[in-house]
Amino acid sequence: MQSRFPIERKASIDQTILSPGTVSINVQGAFIDDELPSRPPTPSDDGAQHDTDIRLPNHKAVVSHVALDIGGSLAKLVYFSREPNSKELGGRLNFLKFETDRIDQCLDFVKGLQDDFRLQNGSRSEKMSIMATGGGAYKFYEDMKRILGIEVLREDEMDCLIMGLDFFITEIPREVFTYSDDNPMHFQDPRADIYPYLLVNIGSGVSMIKVSGRRQFERIGGTSLGGGTLWGLLSLLTGARTFDDMLRMAEVGDNGAVDMLVGDIYGADYSKIGLKSTTIASSFGKVFKMKRQGENQAEDHGGLSHESREDDNDASESQPTFKKEDISRSLLYAVSNNIGQIAYLQSEKHNLEDIYFGGSFIRGHRQTIQTLSYAINFWSKGEKKAYFLRHEGYLGSVGAFLKRQPKNWGRRNSFEEYPVTKPAMQQQEK
Repeated sequence: MQSRFPIERKASIDQTILSPGTVSINVQGAFIDDELPSRPPTPSDDGAQHDTDIRLPNHKAVVSHVALDIGGSLAKLVYFSREPNSKELGGRLNFLKFETDRIDQCLDFVKGLQDDFRLQNGSRSEKMSIMATGGGAYKFYEDMKRILGIEVLREDEMDCLIMGLDFFITEIPREVFTYSDDNPMHFQDPRADIYPYLLVNIGSGVSMIKVSGRRQFERIGGTSLGGGTLWGLLSLLTGARTFDDMLRMAEVGDNGAVDMLVGDIYGADYSKIGLKSTTIASSFGKVFKMKRQGENQAEDHGGLSHESREDDNDASESQPTFKKEDISRSLLYAVSNNIGQIAYLQSEKHNLEDIYFGGSFIRGHRQTIQTLSYAINFWSKGEKKAYFLRHEGYLGSVGAFLKRQPKNWGRRNSFEEYPVTKPAMQQQEK
């Protein structure tokens, strides 16, 4: 049987999977692999978008499982591999994402991992397992079992989100950062004293979770206006086909061509209450006014006084046109500002100073990060901190991955109170 993976990728997954439930990840010396990315950041032929790996140079043991967090828009995959073409100790955590609408591509990729493992390990291949979380862990459960033919263990989504975030905060250097105009990525050192905090997880929708301690958390709110909202509206308004296309358009857009700004109303800053002239007073606030002006101009030229097709065409041509880039930027700001203000109100209500933003909506996009950070800083008058992560979209999948760990495995015993238990679905099926 011929492996369908390139030599480099095949080498990177050899010996990935052997015996479940016995590995202890050695995170000593862990670092994010910035200088030597092993894979392209753009979607490849297999449908995957490869994100930055985390190197684990001192990890010796093999790892027996992969983890998958399947949300409404994206499926996020995490797995461990040895260094390609190297006999040295160590390996890396690999991070990939697929569009959920193309879940078959994701499962094909996992099947490829399984096939390559079977070539290397023969009859031991049945010991491979998948730790799955998110709504898709239930929606696609039968598909995963049928296509992959291996054990699929489902884990609670909120549990995994918190476990993944705790891991990043406490164990991985140069992962968590704050934003300012002067220093867009001010990294925070890993630390153990992290509670309490608020997690704002922005996926298709938004969940806001108060975390008081290990395994002590509650969902205190959220909003349906999240990444799915932005994706859906922009696909209707701009014709963009991917979320990344929309973000690229937003980068070059001018929201001032669509939004009504404070400067449009006052002609300058409203310094008395701390509002700059560029502050958005009304999202899409100029659209109606400009369309009405266009209609009035059409009427003045007789464009709306006749019912002929020719006159209708003249009227439509006199209507103002809005660039899709400007629309993208305006809607991105609208959704991000809304999330930021709700997050502030929840943190104020529950007396939480540290606010962590996660989820695949952010994607390291500077405008999104800037907007969320500005909202928290503005409304709290600098009393609360907005934190971001470089692997913000993988909290759930990393948490599911860590569910296979024994107690006290981290440098800082970051999960000493997380018991190693059999997954709920496994207990039910027995």
